[in-house]
Amino acid sequence: MHSLSIRAATPTDLDGARSVMLDTVYRDFGTGYVPRWHADIVDPAGAYLVPVRHALFVAVDRAGEVVGTGALDARGPAWPPNPRWLAERYPSGPTAQLRRVYVRPAHRRRGIARELVERLVEFAAADGGYRAVYLHTDPAVPGAEAFWRSLGKPVHDERTDPERPQRLVHFELPVRSEP
Repeated sequence: MHSLSIRAATPTDLDGARSVMLDTVYRDFGTGYVPRWHADIVDPAGAYLVPVRHALFVAVDRAGEVVGTGALDARGPAWPPNPRWLAERYPSGPTAQLRRVYVRPAHRRRGIARELVERLVEFAAADGGYRAVYLHTDPAVPGAEAFWRSLGKPVHDERTDPERPQRLVHFELPVRSEP
């Protein structure tokens, strides 16, 4: 991660963070902006900077350009669309959900996403009220599933769910206690 800084986002970082996020949902996910899934991208300040238990971290290059993002909020997975048991296992409040861990293609495979996740998990541990760190990923995105498997444990693979075969994989990451 030469010549990059990873830090909590400030209001001046929001346009750059939004750009990274929108580029990712259009290019990597192929969905484009879908309001019910991506409202936080339009209002990252309201989603991540204002709520005390939420966070947005950015990776910023030497020129001041945001090249990576990672966010966390206190909302567990909703039912529906997720399985009911998953929403019950990871309820809003005590669950820190990782979101928007995205890195621009030219900066990938340099440890940036891993460092963003580490900072987010540290934030969750320091909060003291989170008992789980949860996320879901689309394994169709190159490298996503392997990356998350290297950091946490899968708790549900929708590709093998006979009742609702989808393409998401849900993960839990350990919350490290502060010493």
